Amino acid sequence: MKTLKFRNNDEMPAIGLGTWKSDKGKVEEAVKIALNAGYRHVDCAATYGNEPEIGNAFSEVFKNGKIKREEVWVTSKLWNDSHRKEEVIPALKQTLKDLQLDYLDLYLMHWPVAFKHGVGFPSGDDDYLSLEEVPIIETWNAMLEAKKQGLVKHIGVSNFSEKKLKDLMKESDEVPEMNQIELHPFLQQPEMLEYCKENNIHVTAYSPLGSGDRVSSMKADNEPSLLEDPVIKKIADKHNAAPAQILIKWAVMRDTAVIPKSTSKNHIVSNLESEKIDLDADDLKEIAKLDRHFRYVTGEFFVTPGNPYENIYDE
Repeated sequence: MKTLKFRNNDEMPAIGLGTWKSDKGKVEEAVKIALNAGYRHVDCAATYGNEPEIGNAFSEVFKNGKIKREEVWVTSKLWNDSHRKEEVIPALKQTLKDLQLDYLDLYLMHWPVAFKHGVGFPSGDDDYLSLEEVPIIETWNAMLEAKKQGLVKHIGVSNFSEKKLKDLMKESDEVPEMNQIELHPFLQQPEMLEYCKENNIHVTAYSPLGSGDRVSSMKADNEPSLLEDPVIKKIADKHNAAPAQILIKWAVMRDTAVIPKSTSKNHIVSNLESEKIDLDADDLKEIAKLDRHFRYVTGEFFVTPGNPYENIYDE
């Protein structure tokens, strides 16, 4: 499988199993299916609420002995309520306990948004902290300390705009090693990819299939479907493939990692088999025309009347 090489020569498999919205009672089996099918990259986050189950899967698979811990790239993310310097490492240690691991391969700041400690999701302005109260650099320096302690091998960010990356890099000599962002043919973000490439920042694409199983409150009226898009379906038919496989292969061909989520054995296996598909220049030209800067994950769920996070992507 294609990999992304980090500065210390560690390699991250380009296709990973996403676990956002993976239901409790299903995600443990999904992770075991994925690892036994050949996945060597699993993407997690504390706020997904399913890391203990994923930890059970890791424990069982690694104890079996056929797959070693060091062969699997595990990413997790710091939730917004633990951005103060004294909260970062305890939050990370809780994730490690839940995942039944001694270290993470990659730890990301999930959002450039801060909540008061213990707030799962804000119900009003009083649940937020501003970035003046908890600057990004404070959180970042605590993540650097976690790396020094050997709790994580690599650190990065998620949902950061180019502006926020630049602001952070002005304050730290340690450049984020990853920016995990929404990427798919309707939101191609070529400028972001170019900026990250120039600054040796890897990119992971989330919601690569359009995240159609989001809760209805996160969905726009009549939002477009990637899996039903006529161009994607036509290219899928041409390659005797599923639309999801085309979307995953497109992401890999852009030198990004990609983390499609599924708890279905057939889909998990099929998604990984996308690496066998060869998209040609005509396919890529057709897909390039689909860009409409459409976000499935708008960030508007953070907006309340008096908090400072209205324009999260700086657009």
